[in-house]
Amino acid sequence: MSGIPTQSKRRREQVGVVISNKMQRTVVVSIDRFVRHPLYNKVLRRWTKLKAHDEQNACKVGDRVKLIETRPISKQKHWRVVQILERGQAE
Repeated sequence: MSGIPTQSKRRREQVGVVISNKMQRTVVVSIDRFVRHPLYNKVLRRWTKLKAHDEQNACKVGDRVKLIETRPISKQKHWRVVQILERGQAE
């Protein structure tokens, strides 16, 4: 193999809502999804909470943000805030 870098694999992206920003440079983001029950066919709402790195501490609770998968930053942080899509309601 030559020393030419190959194309890196595509990073996953997620869109979610910030539910906590009490930590330094870390936000907790809730990712909602809908799944259909295999037997009853009812649509169920499920969510996942992810910890994401926010370098500028710019995110507030209620903001819709775009996340991108990144290298492990800490034990639980494997995501990084790329963009704030929509600001939440001002309290």
